[in-house]
Amino acid sequence: MTLTQEQKKQFKSIGHHLKPIVTVADNGLTEGVLAELDRALHDHELIKIQLRLAERDDRKAIIDELCQKSSSVLVQSIGKVALIYRKNPQPNKNLSNVLRYNI
Repeated sequence: MTLTQEQKKQFKSIGHHLKPIVTVADNGLTEGVLAELDRALHDHELIKIQLRLAERDDRKAIIDELCQKSSSVLVQSIGKVALIYRKNPQPNKNLSNVLRYNI
């Protein structure tokens, strides 16, 4: 799945107001992290992830692996925070960040 520049722009403006839901630390992508990521993407569609890793290359590798394993797409990555999106075919209008903050 790819996003248009207009979609990325809209998602970035929504993501600016979000707080990180999932945190990846030194243990990397454990089963618990992947399960929480899947639940969060299912509920919210657009989420922020905090990466508590010192090396830039490690953060990039984790983001790529995370997007691949969760079938999501990277919207933006700044420093230790990534914004990712996965479309839910039947989103809950009370939980979906895309529907709640639709600009």
